[in-house]
Amino acid sequence: MNRLVLAGLLFASLGVPALAQSPTKEDDAAVRSVVARYVDAREARDAKAVEALLTPDADQLVSDGTWRRGRESLVQGMLESSRKNPAKRTIEVESVRLLAADVALADGRYTQVGADVRAMWTSIVLTRTADGWKIAGIRNMLPSPPAAK
Repeated sequence: MNRLVLAGLLFASLGVPALAQSPTKEDDAAVRSVVARYVDAREARDAKAVEALLTPDADQLVSDGTWRRGRESLVQGMLESSRKNPAKRTIEVESVRLLAADVALADGRYTQVGADVRAMWTSIVLTRTADGWKIAGIRNMLPSPPAAK
């Protein structure tokens, strides 16, 4: 993952508020559009469409703890996951914020509806490229039960 994205994630995880800012209406809409196109491409199992939305060094941590690193690995893993689990996937973006001028974080509810329903969270890191916003990182998380007191 490029250094700018890593720096953005590091500062975000440390709670450094000076970098985080609200996106313009145009950036907010563009980021949400990329996420929607990503979901549509996954649902269509369109490898080329998914690939076009990812940076070459994109990575993904899926809910079972598997790391996928690099665009090819993500596309192959996503297609295999959709084959094994043909559930309908949706992502409802709840917030978009800029971690730096060219780094955005989209957080949302990620739901898979198939034989059962899986309600998860996803955080998607995007970078602004010459070709528009691209997905650089995806983190899918299953909510955990509250800690015992």
